[in-house]
Amino acid sequence: MPIPKRESGEEAQKFMGRCMTSDVMQKEYPDQKQRVAVCTSQSRNGAPKSNLGAMVQEELVYAEYENDCECGEVEELTESNFVVPEDSDYEDFGEEVEEVSADGLWDNIRKKKEREGKNYKPAKKGDKDRPDPKSWKKAQQAKGESVDLLVKPGEDYVIKQDVKEYLRGLLVAINEDSSYEIAYWYDKLEPYPIEVIVDGKSIAKDAKTIKLNFHPEIDVADALQKDELVRYELDFAAKYKGRTVKLNKPFRTPDGPKKRSVYVKNQKGNVVKVNFGDPNMKIKKSNPKRRKNFRSRHNCDNPGPKWKARYWSCKAW
Repeated sequence: MPIPKRESGEEAQKFMGRCMTSDVMQKEYPDQKQRVAVCTSQSRNGAPKSNLGAMVQEELVYAEYENDCECGEVEELTESNFVVPEDSDYEDFGEEVEEVSADGLWDNIRKKKEREGKNYKPAKKGDKDRPDPKSWKKAQQAKGESVDLLVKPGEDYVIKQDVKEYLRGLLVAINEDSSYEIAYWYDKLEPYPIEVIVDGKSIAKDAKTIKLNFHPEIDVADALQKDELVRYELDFAAKYKGRTVKLNKPFRTPDGPKKRSVYVKNQKGNVVKVNFGDPNMKIKKSNPKRRKNFRSRHNCDNPGPKWKARYWSCKAW
């Protein structure tokens, strides 16, 4: 069958709705961006050229379709996009809700990281989901460990002995390769000579700076990677242990990447994260004309599967 053509006297909005939902167009151009481009071209070819004002208004119609091309995105779960929403963040879209264990989802992410091995790229310093010291310490204590001070690579620390009679303590530097440099200070915050004893044997009478390297049998890159894996697992234990996430129930995402996200099962039965809705725009479904136009543009009578963003965008309208 041929591509739809705009009939004489047919409004651009009506033709675009007819063209976008055409069986032929959806089969030939399953990508919405391509379909919008072809339908827009067909509409312009059939538009009357005598009325400049009408042509300007029609361009606004085309722009509306072009802006709607990106309903959202579907993501495989990773440690950087996995969140457990608060109950107040969820919104009821009238779907049947299923609750699944956050522990189980996180375990799938962890196993994927192990499969990737050295190809896995852990979060960088400053990422929002990197464990903060408070959560990390809480997680370690939950595992039966006791930590009095948490230190980070690339940072310097001053430790003072808890006595009133003297001003003394340690200067500790954590290098980027996770080795340590330690110095004793007295009265002033600068290295002060001190005797160093290693395994019961005096090796220096007036050492100022001591460096502790990685164990020679440990691969540095591998050790750093394993250290990151442990940090994330501990962070998860503190934040998500025993909690659940709700499938088929969207939640607000003020930090992006879209206005809302929802966890759903895809065609393989795996849980994925669907992000949808322009965070910079407010929907106007209370306006019957706008609602009708949106649903026509996106063929919302046949919104597709739940694991696609178009389904949830249509539900929002």
